[in-house]
Order: sequence, then structure tokens, then C-alpha cells
Amino acid sequence: MADKASLTRRIITSVLMITLTGLITFFFPNWIFSLLASAMIGVALLEFFNLVEKRGIFVYKYFGVIIGMCVPIIIYFQMGGEGYFTLEPFFIVIACMFIFVLQFIRRDSSQALASIAVTLFGLLYIAWFFSFFIKLKFLPNGTWLVAFLILVTKMGDVGAYLIGSSIGKHNLIPRISPHKTIEGTVGGLIFSLLTALASKCYLAGFSYGHLITLGILLGILAQVGDLAESLIKRDIGVKDSGHNLSGFGGMFDLIDSLLFTTPIFYFYIVVLMK
Repeated sequence: MADKASLTRRIITSVLMITLTGLITFFFPNWIFSLLASAMIGVALLEFFNLVEKRGIFVYKYFGVIIGMCVPIIIYFQMGGEGYFTLEPFFIVIACMFIFVLQFIRRDSSQALASIAVTLFGLLYIAWFFSFFIKLKFLPNGTWLVAFLILVTKMGDVGAYLIGSSIGKHNLIPRISPHKTIEGTVGGLIFSLLTALASKCYLAGFSYGHLITLGILLGILAQVGDLAESLIKRDIGVKDSGHNLSGFGGMFDLIDSLLFTTPIFYFYIVVLMK
């Protein structure tokens, strides 16, 4: 009964999130899309920094959240033809400097290295990686590329959950995630591959070779992203990153599989499909 209730909550939350994301992606201007990405990054970063504090590591979490939320906005102005120079690396350098300056004004210099490292890691891993959605959106046919990425990645999550919970018997890496199975992993890859192939109907310019490659590549990366967050949560000793999204846990739990697929998909498009 509990599993059925959990599945129902996940389905309802998924439908709501997909509807909101779809509306903003297809029918709203890019600056609204960028604000959505910024808000998601802010919530995920706050959850991440809260997890870090549970390990007893001091971190200027609100400063980190604000900086992280600025990253997609900076990229929007950079990519949107607003006449700005390459702001992204400049902003990252300035943010890094301020993270050190904040440590200078602390009365207690203990854990300075851990605090700096964790803050920078959060900005890189969550804010910067997820902000590649903005770069992807500004590419030719960017709206459909965003849809493709989300569908292939998240259908992999769906496949892993459904297959793993129904026939999964062999643990994948129990020390990191005791509930993930080899059967679920294979099921997730198959779902990602089939979703990529079905996308030929709206990505006619993609050959089946590229679709097969992307289905497998993104399917693998999605599962790596999921395991990466599980590794962090296992170290902290928690099941979910938060309780903001019914059935999923937190925003960090929702976007974990996208954190590696997004930048790699972007580079695949701009480097291998020119």
C-alpha cells in the first residue's frame, strides 16, 4: 500500500512538473525559461548545503545559493545576443574570489578548506552543470533539444524504477544505493534508448545512428548522475535531499540525473553534430 501511495505521489508530481516545464519551454520567452532554471538551482543548492551542514561543515549557504542562481541568468545575457561579452568565466572567477573573502572575515578559521571546497563544488556540480539548459535552449531547434534531453533522461529514471521495483533481484552497488538493481539499470537504458529512437518524429535531422548513440550515452549518464547524488546522501546518512516535492523528496533528487546529461548533450550537439 505504501509503495502504491508513493508511486501515485510520484506520478502526480511528475505530471505537474512536466506540464509546467513544457509550458515554459514551448510557450514562454527564454528569459522565463532561465528564471525557472535559476529557481530550480536555488532550491537544489539550498538542499545540498543543508546536507553539508549535517556533516558539521560550515558553509555560507545563502551566499552560495544567490551566486548559483545568478549563473543561468548570466548565461542568458551571454547567449541571448544582448551585446554582453563572455560573462560566464568572469563571473565564476569573481564568485570564487568572494568565497575566499568571506572566509577572511570569519572569526573561526577552522574548516575553511572544507567550506570553500564544498561551496565551489556545489556551484560547479549543480549550478553550472544545470545551467547548460540555457545554452541548449539558444541553439537552433533548442526547444525540441531541451524536450529530447528531459524525455530521454527522465524516461530512463522511469524505466529503472518500474523494472527495478517489479523484477529487480541483483543489487547494483548496495553500499551506495541499496535499492538500485542491475535489472533496473538495464531497464532504464532500454527506456532511454527507445525514447531517443521515438524522438525521430520531431528531430528529423538526427540520424538513427546519433539517436542510438544519444539514447545509450544519456541513459548511462542519467544513472551515473543518480548514483552520484546517492553517494552524497549515503555519506550524509539521509534518504532524500529534502521534502519539497511529494513522491520524489527534494529538488536535488529530481534533477540529479540531469546534472551530467545536460552538459554532455550540449557538447555532443555543438562538437559532433556541427
